[in-house]
Parts: sequence; structure tokens; C-alpha cells
Amino acid sequence: MIILVILASVFFHFNYSKDSSATKILRIAHPLSDTHPLQKSLEYFARIVEQNSQHELTVEIYPNGQLGSDYQTIEQLQYGIIPMTIVSCGPLESFIPQMQIFGVPYLFRSREHMFKALSGPVGRELLETGLERGLKGLCFFDAGARSFYTSKTPIRSIDDLDGLKIRVMKTSMSIKSVQAMGGSPAPIDYGELYTALQQGVVDGAENNPPSFYTSMHYEICKYYTLDEHFRIPDILLISKLRWNRLSQEEQKIIADAAQQCSAYQQKVWAEFEEFSMEKLKSSGVEIISVNKMPFVQRVQPIWNQFTGTEIGTWVHRIQEIQ
Repeated sequence: MIILVILASVFFHFNYSKDSSATKILRIAHPLSDTHPLQKSLEYFARIVEQNSQHELTVEIYPNGQLGSDYQTIEQLQYGIIPMTIVSCGPLESFIPQMQIFGVPYLFRSREHMFKALSGPVGRELLETGLERGLKGLCFFDAGARSFYTSKTPIRSIDDLDGLKIRVMKTSMSIKSVQAMGGSPAPIDYGELYTALQQGVVDGAENNPPSFYTSMHYEICKYYTLDEHFRIPDILLISKLRWNRLSQEEQKIIADAAQQCSAYQQKVWAEFEEFSMEKLKSSGVEIISVNKMPFVQRVQPIWNQFTGTEIGTWVHRIQEIQ
């Protein structure tokens, strides 16, 4: 912790000169490749910020986990070492308990339902839940629906999932959900997953179409079951320490650019998702449609455990949105 504090003070001194005319550098870290649609969206965000600030604010993007894993970059934001990051709301539940809401399986009925919720009071309130932990949410990004893909055993019904070892994110909600559906969850680091699939350490994994395609996991897994159990958005975060050092005008520029970027990213994502599905099909992956109701029924105990809790209240509010 002492090292982090020292590093934070060094970064503050380096990035924010006492000379008010000095350019302020906003570094954004993310774990995905520089060919992922997220990178394209962040480049759009950077252009807006730099243009609207007359280049008094400069955005530098660091893809491929150059500045650390999701957990490491979140911690660095809390101490102001890195100004900004984009992470999945999945691992964020370890820092902001309210983010567990996104790990409730089958929470959203569709992409449209999700963004109707996230663009309204529910979404705005969720973006503020990290302030006490040094994290300010700026906007949500589409990360599609997560579905199962397997190497040898196709999942054509809920019973086919029984006993299969499935790689999941290192979150309690991901582990509980796969367990509830009958699978054996294996929280392996994403960077180790290709080898784990190749060596048969796991039978499969779960993710959205673009990630399944760009990871090249389709070279091993030839079955993709569209059960769409999770819709976990990504979130653009800024360090509260860094945010408070910006002028009100600079804060408005960044906040407005984030909202424009979110709308742009949703379009870019939809296009790349369609492209990814076509590529998966042409690569010999069997796309399997299933009856989702048995999957939904298996995870009802997870819904029930939140009855009478804060997460249960969030669930109820989201379900009420038509």
C-alpha cells in the first residue's frame, strides 16, 4: 500500500504541473486487444475529449493489459496511479458489492431491456456506487450476452451441461451460476484459457461472440450454445482522486464525451458481433439454439437468495422496466 501511495504522488506530480497551461494526460487501461471494438470506441472518446478541450486534455490508451489485470488497474485507480480504465462489471463486484447485480443470470430480457435500464435512473445510480471506494463510473458499454462454448460435448439442453468443467470469471456470481446450472466452474485466468482448452483442462468456457472469435478459442471449441445466461456490461471508470483534480469544465467535457462514446460503442459492438458470428460459422462452429426456460429455472435459487436484500431491490427495479 505504501508503494502505491508513493507511486500515486509521483504520477500526480508528473501529469499535473502547477502551470495551468500544461496538458493533462488521461491514461486509459483495458485488457482487450487493439483490434477489439472497445479500442475503436476509446479512440473515438479520445478524439472528442481532445477536440472539445482544445487539446488541453490528452488521452492515451493502453490495451492488452499493458498496465495490469482488471483487478490491478482497479486498485491503481483507487490510488490515482492510473486515471481511467474500462473493465467488466463482473470482477468489479469485488470492489463494489452493488455490481453483483450484473451477475444475476437472466436479469435482462434483451439488449434493449438492458440499455433502457442503464440509460435511466437505475444506471445513473449504479455509476455512483463506487464513489466511496474511489471509483467514479462514467458510462456503460455493451459487452453482449455470454453463452457456453465447448470442445467435445455440445450443449443442446440443460442436462448436457451436467458435470462439464467450464471456465468462468473469477467472481462469486459466475461460479454460483454455473454450479446452479449443473456445470463444474473453473475460474482460470483468461490469458491461460486457450492452453487450458487445448490440453483438456476444461471442457469449455462462456463468453460473447466477439470474445469467442478474437480469442481464437473457436479453433478448439466447435460448439456454441446461445443460452445467453449473462449480459454483463463493461464500465468506463475514472479515479475519484483524478476526477476531483479536474476543473468543472474538464469534468463536463469528459462526462459528455463518455455518453457520446457509449452510444457509438453500442453501434460498433453490434456490427462486430454480427461479423464475429459469421466468422464463427464459416470456421465450422455449430451454432446451437436452445430452449432457455430450463436454464432459467435452474438458476432460480440464485434469484431467491437475494430476496429482501439490496441486490434484490435492484433486481425488482430492473424487472419492472418495460
